[in-house]
Amino acid sequence: MRPGHLFGLETEYGLLIHNPKIGIPPEMLVHQIRDYLFEEQKAGLIDLHHRAHDEPPGNGGFLLNGGRFYIDMGHIEYATPECTGLSEVVAFDRAGDMLLNQTLEKMGLSEDASFIKNNVDYETGATFGSHENYLVSRDFPFTEEGLGHLVPFLVTRQIYAGAGRLGANFVPDGFVVLGDPEFPEIPFQISQRADHIVSDFYQWVQFNRSIINTRDEPLADPGRYRRIHLLLGDSNLSEYATALKVGTTAVVLDLIHDGVAPDISLLDPVTALKVISRDPDRRWEIRLENDKPATAISVQRNYLEAAKKYLAGKDQDTDWILQAWEETLNDLETGEMEKLIGRVDWASKLWLLENFMAEEKLKWDDPWLKSLDLEYHNLNPERGLYFGLEEEDKNCRRTTSACIQQAMQMPPIHTRAAGRAMLIRKLMQHSLPYMVNWTSVYIGGESFSMVDPFKTYLKDAKGFFENNEFIS
Repeated sequence: MRPGHLFGLETEYGLLIHNPKIGIPPEMLVHQIRDYLFEEQKAGLIDLHHRAHDEPPGNGGFLLNGGRFYIDMGHIEYATPECTGLSEVVAFDRAGDMLLNQTLEKMGLSEDASFIKNNVDYETGATFGSHENYLVSRDFPFTEEGLGHLVPFLVTRQIYAGAGRLGANFVPDGFVVLGDPEFPEIPFQISQRADHIVSDFYQWVQFNRSIINTRDEPLADPGRYRRIHLLLGDSNLSEYATALKVGTTAVVLDLIHDGVAPDISLLDPVTALKVISRDPDRRWEIRLENDKPATAISVQRNYLEAAKKYLAGKDQDTDWILQAWEETLNDLETGEMEKLIGRVDWASKLWLLENFMAEEKLKWDDPWLKSLDLEYHNLNPERGLYFGLEEEDKNCRRTTSACIQQAMQMPPIHTRAAGRAMLIRKLMQHSLPYMVNWTSVYIGGESFSMVDPFKTYLKDAKGFFENNEFIS
């Protein structure tokens, strides 16, 4: 039986220093920000224990909203709590953005530094991640054949889920070499992560970035669930793009589970990913496994038509997904880019850059454009270029500012994040030894298990805390 939708997002943030005179290198400042968030803002509980070989005590912690902040490979990373609806996951995604920006303000550093929600360091060529998590049942076809139905969709969804970037990245070992006629150097491409994906399937995250991560780590009852963990996508500023990215992916996973996904295979998925991202004419032409030509839009329409046939009317979220998906593909196909501003990040950024270039009479290699590219992703509403577009077009919103404010402090009410947040709040009122994980909480040597992500555990958690000896 297919479970209901449950998803979460993980974001690694860049930290941009505007004022070098503050004398704090970024790698040190992220630790100070983390400490301020937990110790001064009381946003949650800092870890008291090792979580992994690279996560010592104090590296991060769980939040009052049920999510988690921690430091990963020098970046502050935020994982949303478990969410069941599109508006909910968008609100909790943005709650992480706002918590970090608020922390900089309260530290008096908002003029000196900014968090950047992007995936590329233009100085080093490094990339940092935007990961997606989708819960599926244990009987989901978690094989190369089953997941193979997901690959063409993921390769082509960047046409509406990409965040856009200037230039291209050099990737060694023959994957993408600038100057290669197959991959011409271009001034702008639609995806930030495409250049960094080197295989279609791989188990580990850090050593071989793949289209689909095949690690089986459900973070739930392993007898009932699996977790699809994706790391090929870009970090989105647009609420509309985030909802469309997550929503269409969840719908396609439903089609695969039900055995009704389109039978499409790409000749070379990794190459197609880069070809689509780098196509300056945005025809997005690729080749199928039988060497027949196709386009990213035609592949997406195949998935859309299957979803309309089998899933239309399922619920309000699904009907919004199907409508938004079709409208976006129509606008992409007709090239009506002005309709995509505010809804598709790469199109919004390209529109801003091209208008600025025309006004200032600049060329694509002007370093000024790199600064503008980064400012598009700036999470400070006073500086971030995306926020201006959002104010002009309310249709790109999928949540409200009030919901985001609430999501900074309160968990989703329909998942185990509610029980986790309750225990965190109670622990913050008592001096007790603890260990908090996604699936369990340990207090005073006693364990409380939360392996069902669809259960709130509120009543059980309250009783666990109040009826054990550690409370006395």
